[in-house]
Amino acid sequence: MNFGLSGEQQMIVDTVRSFVEKELYPHEALVEREGVVPRDIGQEIARKCLALGFFAANMPQEVGGGGLGHLDFTLLERELGRASMALTVFFGRPSGILLACEGEQRERYLLPAVRGEKFDALAMSEPDAGSDVRGMKCSARPDCGDWILNGSKHFISHADIADFVIVFVASGEEETAAGPKKKITCFLVDRGTPGFQILPGYTSVSHRGYHNCILTFDNCRLPAAQLLGEPHRGFELANEWLYATRLTVATMAVGRARRAFDYALAYAAERKQFGQKIGRFQGVSFKLADMVTEIDAADWLTLAAAWRLDQGLPANREIASAKLYATEMLARVTDEAIQIHGGMGLMDDLPLERFWRDARVERIWDGTSEIQRHIISRELLRPLGC
Repeated sequence: MNFGLSGEQQMIVDTVRSFVEKELYPHEALVEREGVVPRDIGQEIARKCLALGFFAANMPQEVGGGGLGHLDFTLLERELGRASMALTVFFGRPSGILLACEGEQRERYLLPAVRGEKFDALAMSEPDAGSDVRGMKCSARPDCGDWILNGSKHFISHADIADFVIVFVASGEEETAAGPKKKITCFLVDRGTPGFQILPGYTSVSHRGYHNCILTFDNCRLPAAQLLGEPHRGFELANEWLYATRLTVATMAVGRARRAFDYALAYAAERKQFGQKIGRFQGVSFKLADMVTEIDAADWLTLAAAWRLDQGLPANREIASAKLYATEMLARVTDEAIQIHGGMGLMDDLPLERFWRDARVERIWDGTSEIQRHIISRELLRPLGC
């Protein structure tokens, strides 16, 4: 493995970081204060991202995307992690699962998403089905060639700005060696479809302005053309395409941790107590040493997992390790950054208290830390027959 960045990769890092600092940072205070991204600001971010040539950078060139590999895209996402998630959502990265679109679905969903004409949201979680995906109760049944959906979803990120939702629902049951399990089917559902509603979700302390929503389906009738992939094969579809979201969470955690660390480092080099800069005190300098070591470790775990994907190597355990370590590292680093700042670290004059709040959800969504540990241990023990 080459541990250095190529010229093109360095260009990606520099370009995206410059965009984040110039186009996103100035709006963060407004988003924190208002709890929403004004529509005109979101549209302007998307327009500038398109002009920059980075919209849909994760999509193949043959469908109009940037064609970045997993490692290059991970570097891009790492820089986006420095900014408010409510703003970075407009730096278009359509769900990779849309590459499963076929026929007219490509013209209706995939290509408009790549061109920035439509935004998508992904819906899996339910009140009684978070980590237990197969426990979902939101259901679909066939009816005269169509499908009828009933039930609800919650914690659906940025569905409030989505033009359509990629939703996974239970569509039957099958017997397995481990007992009965629900079959899962995936659908593409347009905003405004009769029987489908996108409602405001819960108020979260993490990522203000980046809203979670509740989706309800009340005898929502969908034609078979709205089915993404094969009937009852949604679980396999999810496993094929959604692993990358864990990598995104990990690398964005690294980016946010580095920004928090930058504040702590600068403050330690400037703040004076007892006649000298506090960075000279071992109690502070050792914190900085531990922080940067953990950040670097999480960074390399994440990049190594992305590299494995580009090489076509198995990476399930490596991605789980990256997600687990990076998100827990972020919690420790943001906490220490506040400790170094003392009381000022908790004031909203600085973004540190926001980083601290935002860090909490990273250990929960896209697979809790406990789920990541389950994945890692399963990958280690299965080859041994355990």
